[in-house]
Amino acid sequence: MGNKVVTFTEQQLEDYQDCTFFTRKEILRVHKKFREMCPELVPKCMTGNEPVAVHIPREKIENLPELRENPFRHRICEVFSHDGRGNMNFEDFLDLLSVFSEQAPRDIKVFYAFKIYDFDGDQHLGPGDLEQTLRLLTGGELGPEEAAQVCEKVVEESDMDGDGKLSLMEFEHVITRAPDFLPTFHIRI
Repeated sequence: MGNKVVTFTEQQLEDYQDCTFFTRKEILRVHKKFREMCPELVPKCMTGNEPVAVHIPREKIENLPELRENPFRHRICEVFSHDGRGNMNFEDFLDLLSVFSEQAPRDIKVFYAFKIYDFDGDQHLGPGDLEQTLRLLTGGELGPEEAAQVCEKVVEESDMDGDGKLSLMEFEHVITRAPDFLPTFHIRI
């Protein structure tokens, strides 16, 4: 009767539903997208340790239509990959798409946006992080002096404790006033 390939065990699907903002159907759609990037590497059946053992190279993930034009694609892959270099297993990829889904709450999106902008990983957005973020956002079209002025102004208006850098809480305070944050921090699957 049926030669249906089982992609995940029932337990895996339940676990993925519990730790993401996706339904079973969406999880299977994410797997299909993951497999299409590298069908020679990713098996149809992932009932063993394949979801964490099989990694797709960062270059393939960055080439997804949803990421290809994003100036932060490299950094997004680094933040969501367990290896920190952007190579992703299925669970990394599922986490990425879950955070960027419409169902993910604002505070989760803010947390990951902060991590993406925190290039040096020091848990603060300092002048270097802000300059790098601005350079990516503007395509490098601002001169060094203009960029420094913009970054200085951001810190001046957002740095509540006067330490010259933004904490997650200070960043969250700024982002909650940005009406276009939620619609732009989104990937449709």
